[in-house]
Amino acid sequence: MSTTQLPKGWLPSSNPTVFFEDNHIGRMKKAIFEASDAELNAILAEYGMDEGNVPPVEWSKPGVYMQMMTGRQLNEEIDKNDIILIPIGCTEYHGEHLPSATDTLFVSQIIEGVRRYFLKKDIPVGLSLPPLNFGSHPYHHYGMPGTIPVREDVARNYMIDVMLGLWNMGYRKQIMINNHGHLWMLESIIQQFQKRYQLPGIFRVMDWHRAVREAFYTTDRGGDYGTNFVHAEEAETSLALYLFPEMVEMDLAVNTKGKGYLPDGHFDTSVDPYHRPSKWSEGEGHFAIEIAATPEGVVGNAADAEAWKAKRPLAMILKYLTLLIEDIREAFPPGVLPPVEEVTLRTEEEMAPFIKKPMSEGWKPVYALPKIGQ
Repeated sequence: MSTTQLPKGWLPSSNPTVFFEDNHIGRMKKAIFEASDAELNAILAEYGMDEGNVPPVEWSKPGVYMQMMTGRQLNEEIDKNDIILIPIGCTEYHGEHLPSATDTLFVSQIIEGVRRYFLKKDIPVGLSLPPLNFGSHPYHHYGMPGTIPVREDVARNYMIDVMLGLWNMGYRKQIMINNHGHLWMLESIIQQFQKRYQLPGIFRVMDWHRAVREAFYTTDRGGDYGTNFVHAEEAETSLALYLFPEMVEMDLAVNTKGKGYLPDGHFDTSVDPYHRPSKWSEGEGHFAIEIAATPEGVVGNAADAEAWKAKRPLAMILKYLTLLIEDIREAFPPGVLPPVEEVTLRTEEEMAPFIKKPMSEGWKPVYALPKIGQ
């Protein structure tokens, strides 16, 4: 397709098979898709994620996550910014060469970089310690030692309670950043949360790697990878080498291939690069389960990983989350929520005491709010 044949509203890229939507998000993605190594380094440095000098995960560092702040610090931060990022991971076998917390580490270090960036602007983006260190899992991962699945109904209700508690303390704009194969469960959390409680706010979940899928494209489409993103392979191992190289044993990384029973074309891979009829999660039985086909815990070419390959996806997700936070803050500044009667079936009068600042005069905790229909 030539440039002149592109539909209105789309931008061409350096590769004729890849194009981007002509808006601020598409333009950002295009710029990073085509960025030089020096340009990627400069972007990553803005977030304190310089190559070879990425801070270790900051779960226990004072003043980073809201659980590690004093009450005073927390109250001051919420006044300046009421958006909170929630990293969603799991405990899952990622081969002999990677730790089982790989997914949780990725999302935690990404949101920590976002916080560092905004703190330079005196905008303290809220972070919550990972509530799902043990997550749900797709069926085909079952049985793998080191993979610890939690029943979906348990994980779902747990996260709904987490969301309600965060809303009650003033974090009414909540973004879950996921790096694990239980997106279907996370989507249902948001739906069930709103059906149960009907609260004004911004509630979002995303697979971060799917949000910036172009950054994981293979070399034939102008990307940096030899193979497509699947599990514990070239892409995830490259990210690990960049983010926590001290926890990677590359001499144990292997290349494997899963076993499928149908020809290619029906199901996509992890970041949906082909726009096929079904996502990988929309079926089972058409391929062998992990313990039978790839007991190594790797699906793909982990031995082909290199740290530099992680730069483009990391730069793209950091920039995207920056745009998302800026857009939310512009539409709804701190303390301002979407109109109650336009986003819920409740009345503005009913919600008035509950949306006040916690512990302020006239405030009521959300737990005192009657459920609709009860």
